[in-house]
Amino acid sequence: MTPSSYETIRVDREEGYAVVTLNRQKDMNALSLQMRCELEECFESLERDDAIRAVVLTGGDFIFSAGMDLKEWEQIQDGELDEYFSSMIKYLKKIYTFRKPVIAAVSGIALGGGFNLATVCDLIIASETAIFGHPELKFGLNPLFDPLMRLVGHAKAKEIAMLGEPIGAQEALRIGLVNKVSPPDKFLEDAKGVALELSKRSARAVEAVKRISDIVPRLDKGTALEHEFEISAVLFSRAESRAHFRKFIGDLRKKKGDES
Repeated sequence: MTPSSYETIRVDREEGYAVVTLNRQKDMNALSLQMRCELEECFESLERDDAIRAVVLTGGDFIFSAGMDLKEWEQIQDGELDEYFSSMIKYLKKIYTFRKPVIAAVSGIALGGGFNLATVCDLIIASETAIFGHPELKFGLNPLFDPLMRLVGHAKAKEIAMLGEPIGAQEALRIGLVNKVSPPDKFLEDAKGVALELSKRSARAVEAVKRISDIVPRLDKGTALEHEFEISAVLFSRAESRAHFRKFIGDLRKKKGDES
């Protein structure tokens, strides 16, 4: 499947990064089976593309995603449930474990499955209009807990999951759910700026940071330090890393010379 053949998402390639836009605006970007499959295939393709070093995932200017497609949900038969939930696991796992950084650019509502989708990204840039929420428990379903807990901590994640109250952009920033809040006309530009900056960094080093952030919280302090320095030694042994290091030192010395 090529980017031009996607029906529920749009993929725009920029210099060093890609912008993936959910494209079911009339349906509030509801996460249909087709959209989930296209997202999985899209991220699989982008992961193989060495020219793409980061990805921005957005729903556009007015809405991120209202969650699962309820019209589709109502038509599912009991015998189809395993396949349906398997598709949820596959597309979220593809983004959650994506080797390159993923920045969610969120405007408007991100509810239920839409909230899940934002939390499996590495960073979240929110518009001032953003509203996050997990209303699933009110319908007898459970929200995705692990990605949320990693962002806001165990106690806060339980509160959000159990109560299902909406969270505005500024509150989301206060509790560590999002990384930055931007004006509605700048949130996507700011997310692209982060992607561009990350695309200039060593791809191996950025991937290493992603792995470290997943692994070290589960280790004791001593083992965590050993693990990080082991990765540092491997990275520094590569010619690419040494070249980046020499350039950084050279730029630093030049800056100091200009200031003196």
